[in-house]
Amino acid sequence: MTASVNVNGRTSPARDAVVPVLDHGFLFGDGVYETLRTYGRRPFLFDRHLDRLKMSAAMINMPIPLSDTEWLDRVEETLRAAGGSDEAYIRLVLTRGVGEVTYDPAATPTPTVVIIVKPLIVPPPDWYQRGVPIILATVIRNHPHAIDPRIKSNNLLNNALAMQEALRHGATEALLKNYRGELAECAQSNFFIVRAGEALTPGLEAGLLEGVTRNVLLEVGPNAGVAVREAVLREEDLQSADEAFITSTTREVLPVVRVGPYVIGSGHPGAVTHRLHEAFIDQVRAAARR
Repeated sequence: MTASVNVNGRTSPARDAVVPVLDHGFLFGDGVYETLRTYGRRPFLFDRHLDRLKMSAAMINMPIPLSDTEWLDRVEETLRAAGGSDEAYIRLVLTRGVGEVTYDPAATPTPTVVIIVKPLIVPPPDWYQRGVPIILATVIRNHPHAIDPRIKSNNLLNNALAMQEALRHGATEALLKNYRGELAECAQSNFFIVRAGEALTPGLEAGLLEGVTRNVLLEVGPNAGVAVREAVLREEDLQSADEAFITSTTREVLPVVRVGPYVIGSGHPGAVTHRLHEAFIDQVRAAARR
C-alpha cells in the first residue's frame, strides 16, 4: 500500500497532495477531522465516525459539502488508489477553506475536504501482553468554555503538548486532568480504570471527546459480563485501581500498567481488560459478516 490523498475530489500520491497556504485549516487550525481504520479493508464504524464529524462541524458552524454517500465514495476511491492488501489508516479532514487572512467565515464559502489513506501502524503485540506506561500530564485539558473537547478539532496544540511531554518521559500516552483536577482523557485516547470488576471511565461532563471505541465498550461490556459505566475519577483513584486501559480507533483496548508514579494493580494487564478487548474484537467480527 502507498499513501494516497484525496483533496477536494482529486486523488494523488501523498507526496503530491497540496492545500493552499491560505487555507484556514493551515492558518488557524480552523477545521475538524476523524480517524478511522479498516478491518478486512473495510472502514470500521464509518457511520459513527461520520456522525461525529458532522457534529464537530455543526459545533463550529461549518457546512458539510458532501452527502454521506459522497464521503464513502471518496474514501473507497482513495483506498483503491492506495492499493495493496494491508489494513489502512483513514483520516477525514474538513477545513473552513481558502480565503483572506481573516476570522470572518464569509471569506471562505467553500470548505476544503481532504481524505488521507496510508498503511495502518498498529501497536506491537508485546504492548498488549505487558501493558504500557503513561504519564499524568502537567498540561490540563482545554476548558469547555474555551475550546470544547467534544469538538474533534484540527487545532490539536493542547493534545500535542501533552503528548510531547509523554514522549520526553518515555511514555506511551499522556493522561490529562480537567480544570477541576479530575481525570479527563488522554492526548490520543480515552481512559478507563477497573475496580472491583467494574470498568469506569470519565463522563462527558469531565470535558472529553466522546470516543467511538469508548462507546462500543459501554455497549458490549454487559455481554462480556463486565459493568462499564461513567464515573468521576481523580488522581487518588489510580492508587485503588486493579487495572487500567486506554481505548482508541488504532489501539483498540490497550492495557496500562503505570500512570506516572502509580503502578496499577499487580503491574500486569488484567483479566477484565482482556475480556473487554475480546468483546470489542467480537464486534469487529460481527461487522465483517454484515
